[in-house]
This record gives sequence, C-alpha cells and structure tokens, in this order.
Amino acid sequence: MIKRTLKGTSIELTPAIEAAVEKAVKALDKYVDPTDTSALADIEVGKSTNHHRSGEIFRAEINFHSRIGSLRSEAEKEDLYAAIIAAKDEIVEALRSKKAKKIDFVRRSGLKLKNMLKGLPWMRDSE
Repeated sequence: MIKRTLKGTSIELTPAIEAAVEKAVKALDKYVDPTDTSALADIEVGKSTNHHRSGEIFRAEINFHSRIGSLRSEAEKEDLYAAIIAAKDEIVEALRSKKAKKIDFVRRSGLKLKNMLKGLPWMRDSE
C-alpha cells in the first residue's frame, strides 16, 4: 500500500479531486511490492498561476519514493483531472521501464551463467 500526501496550491481540495488522486495512486499499486512499507507518493495539484489572459492552467506533480527509487512527474493541462492523469501516466511508464530493466538484467545474468557452465570441462564430457 502506498502512503500518500496531498497538497493543493491556489485551489481548494474537494472530495472529487481527492477521489481522482486516490484513483491515480491505486494505479501505481500494482507496480510496487506489497511488502514495501516505504512507498510514498507526494502529490501536489493546483493552478500554476492566477494571471492568465484566457483560461486557467492546472498542474499536477507526483514525487514517488520507494525501494525501487525516486521518480518525479509533472504535467500542466487546461483541465485539472487531465493533468492528474497525465502525471500518473508518466510515473507508470517510468515504473514499467524500471521493472523491465530489472527483468532483462536477471535474464541476461542467467544466460551468462548458463554459458559459463557450458564451458566447464566436466560439463562438456557428459554430452
């Protein structure tokens, strides 16, 4: 389970915003080891500035810390919920990449070990 902290900048945090953030954090759960109690997501949502000529620009920032490492994502959109989803997607992509790199490393290491064992003299005599 990922612990989370939520901060609103220049906006009031409504239950709908909190629900959207909670949904985004739950999407990260499947990429984190369930025994990892150090997993923490710091989420900041809000307006980037208050002085735009037309429309509002919202931003979402996620800082994710766990045994895997620290990841950061930031998104600015004209819709707050779209910004939350974009930031979440960026973190998910980084987590997938880290997981794939770990799996590839294990496979490469196993292949090197197998090839090394094939080269030993007592392994060649049995064939």
